[in-house]
Amino acid sequence: MEIPTLLVAVLAYGGWLAATLMYDYWPLWVVAPLTAVLVTLHGSLQHEIVHGHPTRWRRVNRLLAVVPLSLWLPWDSYQASHIAHHMDDRLTDPLDDPESWYWTGDEWGRLGSLYRGMVQVSQTLLGRVTLGAFWAIGRYFYFQVRALAANRRGARALWLEHLAWCIPVVLWIKLVCGMPLWLYVLTMAIPGTSITLIRSFAEHRAKEPVRSRIALVEKSWILGPLFLFNNLHALHHEAPWVPWYEYLARYRLNRARLIAENEGLVYRSYFEVARRFLLRPHDSVLHPTDRVPEGRPDPASLTVFQAQAGNG
Repeated sequence: MEIPTLLVAVLAYGGWLAATLMYDYWPLWVVAPLTAVLVTLHGSLQHEIVHGHPTRWRRVNRLLAVVPLSLWLPWDSYQASHIAHHMDDRLTDPLDDPESWYWTGDEWGRLGSLYRGMVQVSQTLLGRVTLGAFWAIGRYFYFQVRALAANRRGARALWLEHLAWCIPVVLWIKLVCGMPLWLYVLTMAIPGTSITLIRSFAEHRAKEPVRSRIALVEKSWILGPLFLFNNLHALHHEAPWVPWYEYLARYRLNRARLIAENEGLVYRSYFEVARRFLLRPHDSVLHPTDRVPEGRPDPASLTVFQAQAGNG
């Protein structure tokens, strides 16, 4: 039983209930950003639970994660895609890595000019936090609608359960808090996703070898706790079973080695990320080799992937 993570769950859900309940009493400019931050914290909690925290019981962990405060992302879908992302040898691959923002030449050639523009703008930090959430959510729904239309195995069951878990969230927002659902989505749920995209914006880069693809963002004393210290991303990929509250101590012990392995892909803080990439692209939209070359999987990476897939 990881008590600190359970306390995060209490803070995320309890804080969300309290903040949304204040809709009629506090100004929207207070309620909306506070709720968006709590939606982000809930997403960080879900990420922690993907990796087998905070208890040894999978059903208990799932119950702590499955309520969709963001409304748009089913828990089982997120869990499956994030476990696939942890097959480190395929990191940044436009097709094999579900969290990659790179494109193959063929994919890019099929995009229309409007979509190309959105993708290119989203390569800047400002674009990622303004348009990126709409692009990511819209693209996700596009593929989910295709899966439902094709009656892909498990797709309808996934969405039926997800919609059932959405019901208490929607009832709370509309009936208890008296808040229009569209207002919650546009000013709280989607901005919560946008804050999360700050973390993921610069955490991977298409390079060789594998460990040099995973960044580190140090000295993040505001967003770091909100992301449960997943800003130390190279450490997370190396040992995803380590609970978030042990990251700082573990990082101090392994900092020199991690920086050597990722070839200095280190940012002093998210302020440095913003200074460098607020209006400049983080990288090309096209993957430099089109696809990550096939090779022999790293045994350590494969062990991590198999362990997480078994947990999921």
